[in-house]
Amino acid sequence: MNLLHGVGDFFSLDIGTNSMRIVQLSGNSQHGWQLIKYAYVPVDQKILNDSSELGRKRLGEAIMGAVNQAGIKTKNIAIGLPAGKTFTSIVETDTMPEKELQKAFKYEIDKYVPMAMSDAKADYVILGPSPNDPAKTEVLVSSIAKEYAESTMETIEKTGLNIIAMEPEPLAMARALSIPGAMDATMIVDLGEKSTDLVIVYRNQPRLVRTIPGGFSNFVKTLAGGLDVREDQARQFILKFGLAEDKVEGQVFKTLSHILESYASELTKSVRFFQTKYLNGKVGGIVLSGYASRIPLFPEYIEARTNVPTMKGDPWQMVRTLPDQKQALMPVASEFAVVIGLSERSND
Repeated sequence: MNLLHGVGDFFSLDIGTNSMRIVQLSGNSQHGWQLIKYAYVPVDQKILNDSSELGRKRLGEAIMGAVNQAGIKTKNIAIGLPAGKTFTSIVETDTMPEKELQKAFKYEIDKYVPMAMSDAKADYVILGPSPNDPAKTEVLVSSIAKEYAESTMETIEKTGLNIIAMEPEPLAMARALSIPGAMDATMIVDLGEKSTDLVIVYRNQPRLVRTIPGGFSNFVKTLAGGLDVREDQARQFILKFGLAEDKVEGQVFKTLSHILESYASELTKSVRFFQTKYLNGKVGGIVLSGYASRIPLFPEYIEARTNVPTMKGDPWQMVRTLPDQKQALMPVASEFAVVIGLSERSND
C-alpha cells in the first residue's frame, strides 16, 4: 500500500459522514486542472457505520453506483483516510544525500509510529531542508492501523477497483485549499461533522497537522439544548443565522459563545505553537473549509479572536469547470476539498 504517492490515470473518492464525493481531473499543478467527471451521492449513515460483511458489501455497491453515475472508466482510485484513523507528524533528521536518507528512514520509521510496526502501515515523504536549520531535513510520516487499512482495501478492491494511493484527508484538503504563492504560512481549518482537521502550510509544505476533537455536531447539540429545540432545527438556525447578533435576538451567538471561545482558543494555540517552532515563520492567513465556511459571520469571528486575516476557502480555485458543472455543484461545492486535493496529486 502506498499512503502518500500515486501514479497514472486515476480518480478520487472521499467518503464523508453522510455522503460520498468522486472527482476525476485532467491537467497538472503547473498549468491548472480541468474537471472531467464527478459525483455527489448521499449515503445512509447506517451503511457507513456497518462494519459487517453485509455492510461492507452495501458500501461497495454504493461506491460503484457513484462511479457509474459519474461515468468514470478507469479502475485506478485514490482514497482519503479519516484523520481520526491516521497519525501524521513532521519530524527532523540529519541532512544527508536523499538515497542515504531513504535507506536510513526505511529502517528507522518505526521510531515515529505510535504502534508496533506489525500492526501498522506507514509511509513518509521527504519535505526538504528544515526552515529552522539547513543541517536538518524535515520528513512527513503518516501511519494507519493495518487492520483498518486492509479492511478498507478489501471493501474497495472487491468492487474491481484498484487502489493506487491512500492519503490522510488533512493533507489532501491542504493541497486543494493552500493559497498559491503565499509568502507567509497559511493555517487551513476544516470544521467537519465530528472533528476539525487543521494543517499549517509553510513554504508549500505542511508543517503542522492536527485534529481537534468535536465538530459541527457539538455546535448543534449545544444550541439544541440551550434553546430547547430539535437538533435539525438547531442545525438550520446555525447555517441560516450564524453568529449574527441581530438575528433571533442573537440567541445563536449567545448560546454558542462558550464553545466558540474554546474553538478559537485551539486555533490560537496552533498559531503560537507553529510560530514558536519556526522562529522566522508567521501565520499570515487562515482559510476556512467545511462548516466553518458555511456559518454566516464565522470567518469574521475567527479573525477577531485570532488577530489573523481569515477567509473562506475555495477548493475549486485551481480547477476549471464548465458552466453546467459549476451550476450543478454550487450547493455542495464547499464539500469537495478533500476529494479535489486527492485528485490534484502530482504524477510528475
